Amino acid sequence: MVKINLKILSLLFVCLLISCNNNGNNDKDDLVYWSSNNSYEINYARQLTEEWNKNNLEFKVSFQPVPEGQSSEEIILAAVVGETTPDIYSNMWQGDVEAYAQANVLIPLDTLDGFMEFLYDRCNTSTIEEIRSLDGHIYQIPWKINPIMLIYNENIIRDLSLKRPPKDYSEFLESSKEFKKDADGDGYIDRWFGYAEVQVTWWQRFFDFYPLYLASSGGASLVKDGKAVFNNEHSINVFKFLRTLYKNNYFSKEKLSARQDVFLSRVIATRFTGPWEIMHADNFKTDDFEYNFVSMPVPDDHEGPVYTYGDPKNIVIFNTCKKPENAWQYLKTMISDEGDLQLLNITNQLPRRKDLLENNLFQKYFNNNIKMKVFAQQAKYVKGTDASPVLKEVFDLISQQYEACVVYGIKTPEQAIQDAADAVNLLFLD
Repeated sequence: MVKINLKILSLLFVCLLISCNNNGNNDKDDLVYWSSNNSYEINYARQLTEEWNKNNLEFKVSFQPVPEGQSSEEIILAAVVGETTPDIYSNMWQGDVEAYAQANVLIPLDTLDGFMEFLYDRCNTSTIEEIRSLDGHIYQIPWKINPIMLIYNENIIRDLSLKRPPKDYSEFLESSKEFKKDADGDGYIDRWFGYAEVQVTWWQRFFDFYPLYLASSGGASLVKDGKAVFNNEHSINVFKFLRTLYKNNYFSKEKLSARQDVFLSRVIATRFTGPWEIMHADNFKTDDFEYNFVSMPVPDDHEGPVYTYGDPKNIVIFNTCKKPENAWQYLKTMISDEGDLQLLNITNQLPRRKDLLENNLFQKYFNNNIKMKVFAQQAKYVKGTDASPVLKEVFDLISQQYEACVVYGIKTPEQAIQDAADAVNLLFLD
């Protein structure tokens, strides 16, 4: 069994802070709920708990955002070590769940009365199997997603010969070439067709390699049955595609994130991003700036739906919870139809449910938020992450090879993917 890395001991001091700030209740039946520290989600969670406490006398729920720290993942890890976890946490990265499940710090939710019936009513079978842990239990509730798509400047795209956003690798490269030629001809020295962070940080691959891999492969796994399964044509072709973009200066190797927004300032024409971009763009764009979203580019011979990374955040109940049945009663209201409508209206984040576009309750929201409807359509074809206790290490190893091959061209795509797969397989050796 793979255990949580012992280097987290360096985070133990955080546990003292968490313990001091914990809103623990004297009533053993009451619950403590932590949300993310996103301001919109804080408003959502606060409203939800106030409504619950007003209408339910049996037990109360106290709410707080996850304490501040370098990252919420590190704070939760420190809380696990210090046994200061909340009863409920609603911002769990799906890729962390297997490690916590194997460490026996989560409640198996499929043991709670009525949970599986509720889950099958909410989610499709593929989603349920995606979140199932390696021991067969389910420790997380699929809650919200932010699918990664291609944002594009409509005015720039209309001026190119294709007249529409590129759908496949060849169209993307041709559009990039044409845009660069036009930019060079107009005297611009720092304009690129797109941009992705060149940082080696493992989670940066959620916004370039991984959604492109899922798009190419129809939602295939990276790891399965204790070994790497990404050493295939899809990974290799994604590396080739991205490598060409950097080699031809269609994507910038310069770190642009420190600048004024490079998309809204027309320095780049496209970017791989999520629905959070809508609120930001609408708040800061000029009146003549038009943009939209489209699915990730795919290989030229691709057939079938185009998948992407859904960036899921899920809900867990920690085993420090003395009354998991009470927690489940509260969560059923949180992930009800009405609770999901509140999530949409307050946070502009998509609930992960199978009837997102068919449910009449949500139609008004999507009619008033047309660009969010594009993401809701994409939501039918999203994947999260594989069940693995070492998933961060998997992405870290892929990211190291990404840097060597895609950004700096030191390795061929074939060699880089082979080296990444070999290194990942070593993670699973006893």
